[in-house]
Amino acid sequence: MSLLVVGLSHRSAPVSALERAALPAEQRAKLAQDALVAEPAVEAAVLSTCNRVELYADVDKFHAGVAELSTLLAQHTGVPLDELTPYLYVHYEDRAVHHLFTVACGLDSMVVGEGQILAQIKDALALGQELHTAGRLLNDLFQQALRVGKRAHSETGIDKAGQSLVTFGLEQLAEDASVERWAAGKRALVIGAGSMSSLAATTLARAGVAEVAVANRTLERAERLATSLAEQARGHGMDLANGSANGQGNDLPGAASPGHGSAFGPAAGVAGLVAVPDQPHPACVAGVPTPDGTCSARPADAEEAGTVAPARGAWRAGLVARAVPMTEVAAELAAADIVVSCTGATGLVLDAEALRAAVSQRPDRPLALLDLAMPRDIDAAAHRLDGVRLVDIESLAEASADAPMAADVDQVRAIVSAEVTAFGAAQRAAHITPTVVALRTMAASVVASEIARLDGRLPDLDDKQRAEITQTVRRVVDKLLHAPTVRVKQLAATPGGAGYADALRELFDLDPEAVAAVSRADGNHPKRGRA
Repeated sequence: MSLLVVGLSHRSAPVSALERAALPAEQRAKLAQDALVAEPAVEAAVLSTCNRVELYADVDKFHAGVAELSTLLAQHTGVPLDELTPYLYVHYEDRAVHHLFTVACGLDSMVVGEGQILAQIKDALALGQELHTAGRLLNDLFQQALRVGKRAHSETGIDKAGQSLVTFGLEQLAEDASVERWAAGKRALVIGAGSMSSLAATTLARAGVAEVAVANRTLERAERLATSLAEQARGHGMDLANGSANGQGNDLPGAASPGHGSAFGPAAGVAGLVAVPDQPHPACVAGVPTPDGTCSARPADAEEAGTVAPARGAWRAGLVARAVPMTEVAAELAAADIVVSCTGATGLVLDAEALRAAVSQRPDRPLALLDLAMPRDIDAAAHRLDGVRLVDIESLAEASADAPMAADVDQVRAIVSAEVTAFGAAQRAAHITPTVVALRTMAASVVASEIARLDGRLPDLDDKQRAEITQTVRRVVDKLLHAPTVRVKQLAATPGGAGYADALRELFDLDPEAVAAVSRADGNHPKRGRA
């Protein structure tokens, strides 16, 4: 079997094509399952992000595999195959491994070095495991990709080569000013409560915004994110005062009441949280600041995503973090200065009419919009509204094209090359293992058969003599097999070494079904395991 990946990304397709090809979560699951039902794939996994849609599979036929995976991508994205094909790329065997490792390290990201892709790779693996579409090959591949990505971030300065898409987008909105100076004291609205939205909210809080309102279809998730922000603020030298659902009971001096006195205005079902100054963070007291002199704390959501929100900036004393229902988003627009949206919804979350109405209520205050969703959350017509600045995936792609590459990129590429070689050798060595096991099983069967025949010819042997003869025969067989089996594993680990397994089967006339039985016992292929 062989690894194959067919997909498209921001490097091969325009944003308009990526937007059409975006896959919601339920569609990713169906795609992976359908790939397994179809021939010739026996394993499948889907990696889908804002900037890429890729289908990984273990196939036994290259051309048939490319045709089948391409057709499945067209069917599930809803983009006709003839329109999708010009944007598709294909990687096979070691090139497919190299591609995923490069993606995991952030070298193939729109912003070089961003670490959020690790969380998305982790999600793709988890889905494949949950659906039982990922077998030994894809499990090994994706788990190793996660390790390689983490190694690249820990051993090199690749993080300095770029930043998260959130930070990059905010820098585009801030233009010539620093994000901290531009965002300080502003009111932010974050739409969505996933990992990207969590990173956006944390980044804005670190930049010094006065308030963060979080809107989500599930209010409970928005409340969890708002609570997390307040807890992080406490870890950066602040304490927490938790108001009731309607904001009452929040009598701290100088703190706005989230439900009533907040600059965002009243909102039904709002959970309000306010952070107020307290003791310094223990890390700073212990003298362990970050390289830029600020305290170091790792937000839970950012850590899960495989990245850490920028450590620069200062959390604002009296930071207000609130959760609001999606029905209140239109009202929140009139008060917000910065809006970041990343929901994964299939339709627009903020249309031109809602934006025009919000702008009419704030003629002297500009509105900054950052749309990180694919497909878009915010109507592109916002570009034409006076007083509105919109940065979306398309404009970020254009801006990132001229981003400088750091010297550390070369070091990461070297890590990727070495890891690809090691992974290939390990997989080739593992490929021959079922054949070696089948050979040793056959040898043990021959020994047992011959000892049984000996018992028939020499029935007077006592137990001690029989045991000694048996042990001697086994030692002879083991010694005869040791050198060739060790050597064949070494040879199989080299490029082009896959043929040694076939040679071993031919030389010893091994039953192909016996080898296949060992493979099934190892759980190599989900499709075969279910047969």
